[in-house]
Amino acid sequence: MARGRKTSGGDGSRMRFERVRSARGRRLSSTRWLQRQLNDPYVQAAKRDGYRSRAAFKLLQIDERFELLKPGRRVVDLGAAPGGWTQIAVERVGSTDTEKTVVAIDVLEMEPLAGAEILMGDIEDDSAVERLRSAIGTQVDIVLSDMAVPTTGHAATDHLRTLALAEAAFLFACEVLAPGGAFATKVFQGSDEPALFNAMNERFTSVRRFKPKASRSDSVEMFLVGTGFKDTE
Repeated sequence: MARGRKTSGGDGSRMRFERVRSARGRRLSSTRWLQRQLNDPYVQAAKRDGYRSRAAFKLLQIDERFELLKPGRRVVDLGAAPGGWTQIAVERVGSTDTEKTVVAIDVLEMEPLAGAEILMGDIEDDSAVERLRSAIGTQVDIVLSDMAVPTTGHAATDHLRTLALAEAAFLFACEVLAPGGAFATKVFQGSDEPALFNAMNERFTSVRRFKPKASRSDSVEMFLVGTGFKDTE
């Protein structure tokens, strides 16, 4: 059971504060996680606005800062499940079922979404990449990646494993982006992140580090955003 009272949400709306009573058999850490979820203004806002995850607000804030998602642009969303980022991409570029300009892929099954071509596969698997390239059919304007591995609690390990996914996303982006295109990827802060930042600087006219307000303050995640892709071939 939970008792609630109303207070102000992080987006200026009214949110409901929920206090979770520890249930028999539930670990204290689980109770704390559940309470944080219940009281997260972005979780509540996602439910209110019909988004599949609170992560949708991260992409909204990235787009507000960098203006990536413009009508008619072609987008690939890597690590898309459950689809919060894909929803934002579809809305902002105006993708429809008759003319899909958004392709999403994830290792997890994802519910259908109007305006998006959805694939299931691993970006590090060659056959999945080939299916993805076939679905794209041409160069794209934007590659997005919110990919991350399940965290282990060991900061160095989590940093390296997530960075490996970001590097795979970067290499894929370099293969499919049209000149002038953009790339945004999640990374965890750590000693090896500058290497990817520097590699992106060689292929984009501008690269910035950005931490959306929707990222939890205690999270080490941030995003690298590259704009002005340079086709070196």
